[in-house]
Amino acid sequence: MSDRDGIFAGDDPFEIVRRWLVEAEASEVNDPNAIALSTVDAEGLPNARMVLLKDVEPDAFVFYTNYESKKAGELDGAGKAAFVMHWKSLRRQVRVRGLITRESGEKADAYYASRSLKSRLGAWASRQSQPLRSRGALMAEVAKVTAQHGPNPARPPFWGGYRLKPVEIEFWADGAFRLHDRFVWRRADPGAAWQVDRLNP
Repeated sequence: MSDRDGIFAGDDPFEIVRRWLVEAEASEVNDPNAIALSTVDAEGLPNARMVLLKDVEPDAFVFYTNYESKKAGELDGAGKAAFVMHWKSLRRQVRVRGLITRESGEKADAYYASRSLKSRLGAWASRQSQPLRSRGALMAEVAKVTAQHGPNPARPPFWGGYRLKPVEIEFWADGAFRLHDRFVWRRADPGAAWQVDRLNP
């Protein structure tokens, strides 16, 4: 791929993602690590929502959520997901599709412990995706779990991470006259070698 240079250069797609994220951190006003995560339910009906990407590992992407949420049920049910990161300030995006596994061990414990106390207590209080009578009821639940768990709550057993191991990563950058640059990295499974192709805009 002789023309895959500049912002697209490199032999490791995860390193390219990290490089683009660093650039986005300097230009995006809020949450440069926000991703639009897509899942499907048992009937195949798609769902999408914004979550925060918390780690780019050597061969996977990691985010965290409530395991009792609708999102988690769809992730566990399908075992597959996709996401897109879009940075208006850079006029770039990354699209990812792959296989899903849970991250519920020491790494999840460490990330949970790094969050603010209010966020940790909020994880205990929220029954994510379930009907809520009122905001007052939610605040009452926060007060209750604060009294129960104190200033250093352990990670709830129903809260943790997901690891997406991609089989496809596409890098897109805005081009003049809508002639955008697109390169897609594909592999048959997470252990296989990558093949890179330039795509029409």
